[in-house]
Amino acid sequence: MRFTLRQLQVFVAVAQQGNVSRAAQTLALSQSAASTSLTEFERQSGCQLFDRAGKRLSLNALGRQVLPQAVALLDQARELEDVLNGKSGFGSLDVGATLTIGNYLATLLIGGFMQRHPECQVRLHVHNTQQIVQQIAHYELDLGLIEGDCQHPDIEVQPWVEDDLVVFCAPNHPLAQCPQVSLDELSREAWILREQGSGTRRTFDQAMRHHPTPLNIRLELEHTEAIKRAVESGLGISCISRLALRDAFRRGSLVPLETPDIDLRRQFYFIWHRQKYQTAAMREFLEQCRELTQGVKRSDEIVLPSIA
Repeated sequence: MRFTLRQLQVFVAVAQQGNVSRAAQTLALSQSAASTSLTEFERQSGCQLFDRAGKRLSLNALGRQVLPQAVALLDQARELEDVLNGKSGFGSLDVGATLTIGNYLATLLIGGFMQRHPECQVRLHVHNTQQIVQQIAHYELDLGLIEGDCQHPDIEVQPWVEDDLVVFCAPNHPLAQCPQVSLDELSREAWILREQGSGTRRTFDQAMRHHPTPLNIRLELEHTEAIKRAVESGLGISCISRLALRDAFRRGSLVPLETPDIDLRRQFYFIWHRQKYQTAAMREFLEQCRELTQGVKRSDEIVLPSIA
C-alpha cells in the first residue's frame, strides 16, 4: 500500500480546513510536516487532489471522490485500534445539535451515552441548522440533530420526533388575557425572534409567509434563553419551541398564546453524510435517541432522564 494513515489524516484535515497551516494545527503537526505529507500522498498516488489558489486549497473532482473513502478508512482504523486495545470500539463521537435540541435534549442524551460508554470521547457542537448542515457536509461532524429543513443532496435525513413552536408573551401583556389571537393582532406587536439561518426562524417565516403586513421585528437573538428573558422584561412577544418553554409555562413567568391561524408544527431530524461510515458509536447513539422518544408524539412530552 503506497499511502499511510497519517497521510490520509492530513489529506482529510486539509480538505476540511482549506488550508495546510490550519490543518496542521488540528493535527498538532508543524506546517512543514503537514505540507510534506500531503505532497507525498499526491506524488505516490500520481494524482492531484486539490485546486490551489495561493494558500487556499479546494478539492477538485477527484479529491471530492476520495474524501468520503478516506474518512471511512480513518473511522474504521480508529475502531480497530480500540478493539486491539481491549476497548468496545466506541472511540469518539462528534455530535452537532441546533440550539433547541442542544440546550434541552442533547446534553442529557450525551450524558446518558457516556455513562453507558465511559471510554468514548464525545464532543457536542451547538450551532444553528445552517451551520450544522455545513459541518456534516464537510465531514466535520458524525451526526447532526437539527430542527430545520435540510435539502443538501449529500446528506441523509431521517425524522426523529415532532416539535411545536408556540407564540408567547409575558403574563402582564394585554394579549395574555385573550382566548385566541388573530394574525392582525400579532402584526401590531413588537417581535423578538431567532436569527436568520436557524430552524426556528425558518419555520416561523414559513408559517407567516402569506401574511401581507411585515412584522415589527425589534430584536433578533441567537439564544432561546435570551429571547425568554427579553419577553419576560416586556420588550415584545416571540415564537420558539414549546420544549424550550415548558418550565416557564409551568412557573407562569411566560404565557402561551393560542394562534389558530398559524401552523407552527415542525420536525426534529437526524442527519449524517450519505457516504459517512457509520461507527458503532453513531449507531448506538441513534438508537438511544430513538429509545428516548419512543411512544412520544411531541418533543415537550419527552421525559428527560436524570444524570447521576
